[in-house]
Amino acid sequence: MDVFADTAYWVALIHPRDQLHGRAREASASITGARIVTSDWVLIELLNAFAERGQSLRDVVSTAVAVLKANPNVMVVPQTQESFTGAFDLYRERTDKGWSMTDCSSFLIMRQYGIDTALTYDNHFEQAGFKALLR
Repeated sequence: MDVFADTAYWVALIHPRDQLHGRAREASASITGARIVTSDWVLIELLNAFAERGQSLRDVVSTAVAVLKANPNVMVVPQTQESFTGAFDLYRERTDKGWSMTDCSSFLIMRQYGIDTALTYDNHFEQAGFKALLR
């Protein structure tokens, strides 16, 4: 079983003061044995989220990303020109939604890998037909 991990999950898991920290820890416990799929897009958002929170948190998130990328149970889907183009096309098609480029990329990855569940609080995943485990 695969589950997709969105930025909100990683932020909550890394930062104990995040309002979703408890839910993220519970969700982590509930998916034991699952492979976690995430993307370069998500990791960029994660790093950006901690960019101005001070050196200590910046160091924590940098270490966390390095550990994630080395973890055999985490698959980080790379950003490519093809993934950008696909996400951009979806972004342009769904002007009725507030979906970010990272959202669009995530939805395409989830469809590509047959994933129906995301570690996220973002309701955009539900709008796209996926289950959001942190809601």
